[in-house]
Amino acid sequence: MSDRNVFLVGMMAAGKTAVGRHLAPLLDYDFEDADQAIEARAGADISWIFDMEGEEGFRNREQQVIDELTRRHRMVLATGGGAVLRERNRLALRQRGVVVYLKTAVDRLVERASRDRRRPLLQVANVRERIETLCREREPIYRAVAHVEIATEHKPPPATAAEIVSAIRFAGDSPPAGGLP
Repeated sequence: MSDRNVFLVGMMAAGKTAVGRHLAPLLDYDFEDADQAIEARAGADISWIFDMEGEEGFRNREQQVIDELTRRHRMVLATGGGAVLRERNRLALRQRGVVVYLKTAVDRLVERASRDRRRPLLQVANVRERIETLCREREPIYRAVAHVEIATEHKPPPATAAEIVSAIRFAGDSPPAGGLP
């Protein structure tokens, strides 16, 4: 495998950060979490950014961070669940590295996310319904932007990270080009 970056996409609570932390050392790459980078730069958590600037303000910050982080070399980047919503982000991810979609079942997402009060998009009465809606909207985009899709069901992050290493090595150094939604 070349030194191509690896970008993890998928729904919130899919395990992108946990998997990325295990994946980076396997590749001898640096690891970054886009949401954590946004919070560090803003000096505030994502919920506060959503409250003060709305989703649009957050997405503007996210776009800037993704543009900067995807320009680095030899890195694993865990993106936020909605990072793929903007075409500029999709293009940056797809053109600057190997995009891995971590696909996780709705039941698992609900189990993980319903305990987390820091997710502004899930501060609703029916978390399951909201996650199902987001999955329906975003899954086609995740699939279109990804070079590799990995199911995370019943696998701990280290096993998922090892599977990603195998998948991207098998896929070769030149991920296929493809159209984006």
